Amino acid sequence: MAGQGIDLEAVKQGQQRMWSQGDFSRIATVTQIVAENLCETADIVPGSRVLDVACGSGNTAIAAARRFTEVIGIDYVPALLERARERASAERLEVDFREGDAEALKFEDESFDFVLSTFGAMFAPDHSRTAAELLRVCRSGGKVGMSNWTPESFVGQVFATTSSFLFPDGPPPGVQPPPLWGTEQHLRDLFGEGVRELSTEPCEFVFRFHSPGQWGEFFRTYFGPTKVAFEAAGDRADDFAEELLGLARRFNRAGDRAMVVPAEYVDVVAIKA
Repeated sequence: MAGQGIDLEAVKQGQQRMWSQGDFSRIATVTQIVAENLCETADIVPGSRVLDVACGSGNTAIAAARRFTEVIGIDYVPALLERARERASAERLEVDFREGDAEALKFEDESFDFVLSTFGAMFAPDHSRTAAELLRVCRSGGKVGMSNWTPESFVGQVFATTSSFLFPDGPPPGVQPPPLWGTEQHLRDLFGEGVRELSTEPCEFVFRFHSPGQWGEFFRTYFGPTKVAFEAAGDRADDFAEELLGLARRFNRAGDRAMVVPAEYVDVVAIKA
């Protein structure tokens, strides 16, 4: 079993510290369109109860609230929840943001019509436990909707590179890479007979920056995993920077004019049995 023999709780605590670095809300602002599209793919129904798991600064919770639903967003980084509250207040939207853990959701069984997560729950270290919790709090016939990066995508390759500098001796044994959530087989293995229908839709988000250099500096400043990896790299920091820039240049379709990089992800909709 994934995670057997290792302290996944310690891994999670390390992740929490990592995601508290920088300011992920600056990153999330760039990807807001993904949350809007997920709400459409999941076919959100006004009046429904919606849970946004690992909500960060509120992209998906806010997108769902714009569709006249009753929304709760949970995350384990208090600073991001504060930013989410500020954003919801600015739009005069009522969203209940709470501290919470994707692996231990503090809700009764079958509490929600829609359980959503955009580039969030996929980062919980215990994949099986997370999937079980997403299903548990969703009502029978309700939908679990997720947006997850794929392993082969630009972001998937960035994560692989980042991991190699965060864990030069290899990641903790038993910890599965987050982009596995972007593969249909892994999703089917995780949800199993708990769902009566599962569909994945290939999607593309496009990063648009002035240059690969601007993108690299933006993520080094605001994206917790990148920021922590640079600190861990020590005297290899220049090598890390060059590898990231190399990826951005390889995927860039704008040449010398700017950085326009497509990044594949999947929208997942699972209907609970």
